[in-house]
Amino acid sequence: MPTKIFPPGIPPAKRIFDLLLTIPAVLLLSPLLAVIALMLLIAEGPPILFRQPRPGYKGAVFTLLKFRTMREAFNRRGKPLPDHKRLFPLGNFLRATSLDELPELFNILRGEMSLVGPRPLLVEYLERYSPEQMRRHDVLPGITGWAQIHGRNILSWEEKFQHDIWYVDHWSLWLDIKILIITIWKVLKREGISQPGKATASEFKGTPTGREQ
Repeated sequence: MPTKIFPPGIPPAKRIFDLLLTIPAVLLLSPLLAVIALMLLIAEGPPILFRQPRPGYKGAVFTLLKFRTMREAFNRRGKPLPDHKRLFPLGNFLRATSLDELPELFNILRGEMSLVGPRPLLVEYLERYSPEQMRRHDVLPGITGWAQIHGRNILSWEEKFQHDIWYVDHWSLWLDIKILIITIWKVLKREGISQPGKATASEFKGTPTGREQ
Protein backbone atom coordinates (compact mmCIF):
# COMPACT_ATOMS: atom_id res chain seq x y z
CA MET A 1 0.00 0.00 0.00
CA PRO A 2 1.54 3.35 -0.97
CA THR A 3 2.13 5.95 1.69
CA LYS A 4 -0.83 8.34 1.81
CA ILE A 5 -2.08 10.87 4.34
CA PHE A 6 -5.64 9.74 3.60
CA PRO A 7 -5.63 6.17 2.17
CA PRO A 8 -8.54 5.53 -0.24
CA GLY A 9 -11.43 3.66 1.33
CA ILE A 10 -10.53 4.59 4.91
CA PRO A 11 -13.04 6.83 6.77
CA PRO A 12 -11.44 10.31 7.03
CA ALA A 13 -12.62 10.62 10.65
CA LYS A 14 -10.73 7.47 11.63
CA ARG A 15 -7.58 8.64 9.84
CA ILE A 16 -7.72 12.10 11.45
CA PHE A 17 -8.22 10.47 14.86
CA ASP A 18 -5.15 8.28 14.27
CA LEU A 19 -2.98 11.23 13.24
CA LEU A 20 -4.14 13.43 16.13
CA LEU A 21 -2.97 10.77 18.58
CA THR A 22 0.00 9.31 16.72
CA ILE A 23 1.91 12.48 15.82
CA PRO A 24 2.11 13.72 19.45
CA ALA A 25 2.84 10.16 20.61
CA VAL A 26 5.85 9.87 18.30
CA LEU A 27 7.18 13.23 19.50
CA LEU A 28 6.66 12.41 23.18
CA LEU A 29 7.98 8.88 22.91
CA SER A 30 11.02 9.65 20.76
CA PRO A 31 13.40 9.61 23.79
CA LEU A 32 12.02 6.21 24.82
CA LEU A 33 12.36 4.91 21.27
CA ALA A 34 15.98 6.05 21.23
CA VAL A 35 16.72 4.41 24.60
CA ILE A 36 15.19 1.08 23.53
CA ALA A 37 17.11 1.18 20.25
CA LEU A 38 20.38 1.85 22.11
CA MET A 39 19.70 -0.94 24.63
CA LEU A 40 19.04 -3.41 21.82
CA LEU A 41 22.17 -2.32 19.97
CA ILE A 42 24.32 -2.81 23.07
CA ALA A 43 22.69 -6.06 24.24
CA GLU A 44 22.14 -7.84 20.93
CA GLY A 45 23.70 -5.80 18.15
CA PRO A 46 22.03 -4.96 14.84
CA PRO A 47 19.43 -5.11 13.47
CA ILE A 48 17.37 -3.10 15.92
CA LEU A 49 14.11 -3.41 14.00
CA PHE A 50 12.19 -6.48 12.95
CA ARG A 51 10.77 -5.98 9.46
CA GLN A 52 8.30 -8.36 7.89
CA PRO A 53 5.79 -8.22 5.02
CA ARG A 54 2.22 -8.26 6.35
CA PRO A 55 -1.15 -7.93 4.57
CA GLY A 56 -3.02 -4.72 5.29
CA TYR A 57 -6.14 -3.06 3.91
CA LYS A 58 -7.75 -5.26 1.21
CA GLY A 59 -4.77 -7.62 1.54
CA ALA A 60 -2.21 -5.12 0.20
CA VAL A 61 1.22 -6.04 1.58
CA PHE A 62 3.30 -3.56 3.58
CA THR A 63 6.42 -3.83 5.77
CA LEU A 64 5.57 -4.10 9.46
CA LEU A 65 8.05 -2.46 11.87
CA LYS A 66 8.70 -3.72 15.40
CA PHE A 67 11.63 -3.76 17.78
CA ARG A 68 13.54 -7.02 17.41
CA THR A 69 12.88 -9.45 20.26
CA MET A 70 14.39 -12.73 18.98
CA ARG A 71 17.81 -14.01 18.00
CA GLU A 72 18.56 -15.91 14.81
CA ALA A 73 19.09 -19.39 16.24
CA PHE A 74 18.88 -22.74 14.46
CA ASN A 75 18.94 -26.44 15.34
CA ARG A 76 21.42 -28.97 13.94
CA ARG A 77 19.27 -29.39 10.84
CA GLY A 78 19.41 -25.69 10.10
CA LYS A 79 15.79 -25.01 11.03
CA PRO A 80 14.89 -22.02 13.28
CA LEU A 81 14.42 -22.89 16.92
CA PRO A 82 10.92 -22.37 18.43
CA ASP A 83 10.07 -18.75 19.14
CA HIS A 84 10.25 -19.11 22.93
CA LYS A 85 13.83 -20.44 22.65
CA ARG A 86 14.96 -17.54 20.45
CA LEU A 87 13.44 -14.86 22.66
CA PHE A 88 16.21 -13.00 24.53
CA PRO A 89 15.72 -11.36 27.98
CA LEU A 90 15.37 -7.78 26.76
CA GLY A 91 13.08 -8.98 23.98
CA ASN A 92 10.94 -10.81 26.52
CA PHE A 93 10.58 -7.59 28.51
CA LEU A 94 9.68 -5.60 25.39
CA ARG A 95 6.99 -8.14 24.48
CA ALA A 96 5.61 -8.35 28.02
CA THR A 97 5.21 -4.56 28.13
CA SER A 98 4.17 -4.28 24.43
CA LEU A 99 7.02 -1.80 23.90
CA ASP A 100 8.15 -3.85 20.89
CA GLU A 101 5.04 -2.53 19.09
CA LEU A 102 6.05 1.15 19.27
CA PRO A 103 7.72 1.33 15.81
CA GLU A 104 4.30 0.50 14.33
CA LEU A 105 3.45 4.14 15.03
CA PHE A 106 5.44 4.90 11.87
CA ASN A 107 3.30 2.42 9.94
CA ILE A 108 0.31 4.46 11.13
CA LEU A 109 1.88 7.72 9.94
CA ARG A 110 2.46 6.10 6.55
CA GLY A 111 -1.22 5.18 6.28
CA GLU A 112 -0.51 1.42 6.38
CA MET A 113 -2.02 0.82 9.82
CA SER A 114 -4.42 2.33 12.33
CA LEU A 115 -4.26 2.55 16.11
CA VAL A 116 -7.22 0.17 16.27
CA GLY A 117 -8.04 -2.69 13.92
CA PRO A 118 -7.44 -6.40 13.38
CA ARG A 119 -3.80 -7.33 13.93
CA PRO A 120 -1.79 -7.75 10.69
CA LEU A 121 -0.95 -11.45 10.42
CA LEU A 122 1.34 -13.39 8.10
CA VAL A 123 1.08 -13.08 4.32
CA GLU A 124 0.82 -16.85 3.92
CA TYR A 125 -2.41 -16.83 5.93
CA LEU A 126 -4.22 -14.99 3.12
CA GLU A 127 -4.86 -18.19 1.17
CA ARG A 128 -6.05 -20.00 4.31
CA TYR A 129 -8.88 -17.62 5.22
CA SER A 130 -12.51 -18.39 4.54
CA PRO A 131 -14.36 -15.62 2.63
CA GLU A 132 -15.86 -14.45 5.93
CA GLN A 133 -12.48 -14.39 7.68
CA MET A 134 -11.02 -12.42 4.77
CA ARG A 135 -13.37 -9.57 5.69
CA ARG A 136 -10.95 -8.66 8.49
CA HIS A 137 -8.99 -6.89 5.73
CA ASP A 138 -11.88 -4.52 4.98
CA VAL A 139 -10.33 -2.08 7.48
CA LEU A 140 -6.76 -1.02 8.22
CA PRO A 141 -4.88 -3.38 10.54
CA GLY A 142 -4.21 -1.98 14.01
CA ILE A 143 -1.73 -2.00 16.87
CA THR A 144 -4.60 -3.12 19.09
CA GLY A 145 -8.11 -4.31 18.39
CA TRP A 146 -11.35 -5.87 19.59
CA ALA A 147 -9.75 -9.33 19.70
CA GLN A 148 -6.75 -8.03 21.66
CA ILE A 149 -8.87 -6.71 24.51
CA HIS A 150 -10.83 -9.98 24.63
CA GLY A 151 -7.91 -12.32 25.10
CA ARG A 152 -5.20 -11.51 22.56
CA ASN A 153 -3.00 -14.60 22.03
CA ILE A 154 -4.89 -16.87 24.43
CA LEU A 155 -7.90 -16.89 22.09
CA SER A 156 -8.40 -19.58 19.46
CA TRP A 157 -8.04 -18.44 15.85
CA GLU A 158 -11.78 -18.83 15.30
CA GLU A 159 -12.49 -16.60 18.30
CA LYS A 160 -10.00 -13.98 17.11
CA PHE A 161 -11.56 -13.82 13.67
CA GLN A 162 -15.06 -13.58 15.11
CA HIS A 163 -13.95 -10.55 17.12
CA ASP A 164 -12.21 -9.04 14.07
CA ILE A 165 -15.32 -9.34 11.91
CA TRP A 166 -17.48 -7.93 14.70
CA TYR A 167 -15.19 -4.88 14.77
CA VAL A 168 -15.42 -4.46 10.99
CA ASP A 169 -19.23 -4.48 11.21
CA HIS A 170 -19.52 -2.20 14.26
CA TRP A 171 -16.67 0.31 13.84
CA SER A 172 -17.10 3.80 15.28
CA LEU A 173 -14.77 6.38 16.80
CA TRP A 174 -16.32 5.73 20.19
CA LEU A 175 -15.53 2.04 19.82
CA ASP A 176 -11.91 2.89 18.96
CA ILE A 177 -11.66 5.10 22.06
CA LYS A 178 -13.11 2.33 24.22
CA ILE A 179 -10.65 -0.21 22.81
CA LEU A 180 -7.67 2.11 23.38
CA ILE A 181 -8.65 2.72 27.01
CA ILE A 182 -9.12 -0.98 27.72
CA THR A 183 -5.85 -1.76 25.92
CA ILE A 184 -3.90 0.49 28.30
CA TRP A 185 -5.39 -1.41 31.23
CA LYS A 186 -4.61 -4.78 29.63
CA VAL A 187 -1.01 -3.77 28.93
CA LEU A 188 -0.52 -2.68 32.54
CA LYS A 189 -1.88 -6.05 33.71
CA ARG A 190 0.15 -7.91 31.03
CA GLU A 191 -2.79 -10.10 30.09
CA GLY A 192 -2.96 -12.48 27.11
CA ILE A 193 0.63 -11.96 25.96
CA SER A 194 1.12 -15.53 24.81
CA GLN A 195 -0.25 -19.05 24.75
CA PRO A 196 1.21 -21.49 27.29
CA GLY A 197 4.63 -22.71 26.13
CA LYS A 198 4.78 -20.27 23.21
CA ALA A 199 6.28 -16.81 22.73
CA THR A 200 3.21 -15.59 20.85
CA ALA A 201 0.45 -17.65 19.23
CA SER A 202 0.30 -20.94 17.36
CA GLU A 203 0.29 -21.01 13.57
CA PHE A 204 -3.04 -20.57 11.78
CA LYS A 205 -3.43 -23.52 9.44
CA GLY A 206 -6.91 -22.75 8.17
CA THR A 207 -10.42 -23.38 9.43
CA PRO A 208 -11.43 -27.07 9.34
CA THR A 209 -14.29 -27.97 6.98
CA GLY A 210 -17.66 -27.44 8.63
CA ARG A 211 -16.39 -24.77 11.02
CA GLU A 212 -16.21 -21.84 8.61
CA GLN A 213 -17.26 -18.60 10.28
